[in-house]
Amino acid sequence: MKIEYNNLYTHFIFVTANRFPFIKEENRERIEKYITGIVYNNDSKLYAIYANPEHVHFIVSRSPRISEESLATIVAESSEKFINNNTLCIGKFAWQDSASAFSVSKSDVDKVCKYILNQPQHHRKVSFAEEYESFIKFYQKTLGLK
Repeated sequence: MKIEYNNLYTHFIFVTANRFPFIKEENRERIEKYITGIVYNNDSKLYAIYANPEHVHFIVSRSPRISEESLATIVAESSEKFINNNTLCIGKFAWQDSASAFSVSKSDVDKVCKYILNQPQHHRKVSFAEEYESFIKFYQKTLGLK
């Protein structure tokens, strides 16, 4: 059956291997544009992205023809190859073996986009480790897991 309309918003977080700050400011925009292209080439739409030195946030409206895990794998493998082939970091770039994907309601898309685009200011106050822990606690509580 063909799906004419979907409402599958996902907030992804990718973390660099060992949380090493591989992503330099001078390469941030180029990496963001590349990831945006990967998302679009997989029938999905990217709403906001921000590449921090050791992690990347992005929110997409995902095609129902591709799972979150498949999209994450394609983005991770393609962007790793792009970063390494273009020598956009010192040493061999890699993402951690796992990523996070959080579903987002349509009513919260704008709020999540603002959050993602406000990353530089946000991380002046909150470390990535603190941020990530609060995400996990929030979603565990929301799902009744803890």
